[in-house]
Amino acid sequence: MASSSLADRIDALLPQTQCEKCGFHGCRPYAEAIARGEAQINQCPPGGAAGIRKLAELLGCEPLPLNPDNGVEKPRMLARIVEADCIGCTKCIQVCPVDAIVGGAKLMHSVIEDDCTGCELCVPACPVDCIALEPMPLEQVDDPACADRGRAHFQRREARLARERARHDAELAARKAQLGAAVSDNPVLAALARAKARQQEPKP
Repeated sequence: MASSSLADRIDALLPQTQCEKCGFHGCRPYAEAIARGEAQINQCPPGGAAGIRKLAELLGCEPLPLNPDNGVEKPRMLARIVEADCIGCTKCIQVCPVDAIVGGAKLMHSVIEDDCTGCELCVPACPVDCIALEPMPLEQVDDPACADRGRAHFQRREARLARERARHDAELAARKAQLGAAVSDNPVLAALARAKARQQEPKP
């Protein structure tokens, strides 16, 4: 069985909360680490004992108790923003791994319940403690379509963030190139740049 195929099959058994409690940046990296033999099957609290049993069956190994270093098994929860207390800081939007929170700076935010995976990453990010957790409906917990949606939203967000980083890096490189050209064309700026470089050289 190819490693990529095994990672796909492991990933299909994970809850797709993207909560990072396993110690990896999302369910897919955790699945890949298991496939490579670099992670244990008992690092996913949202998947719990049932998830560990499924992974053990797939891999042909004995189930393990959930590693307490990764957390405890508990019912999956949905985030809800207490809108009257929201200050519109956008910190919860920035950490939501599946873009399930909408709103703008200094405007009230809301959680899209159907898209919330229950990762709870938004709770510690909120500076005014305005995010409440409510039990996730069982049909949402057990619905493979919800897991597939969480995976797709996570992948889209990761791709968007990668594009934004690439654009930022390109803009920064262009500004540096423009500054370098301006310095080279101006003797005074060039002399200042050389003096600054000498000051930054390590002392003998």
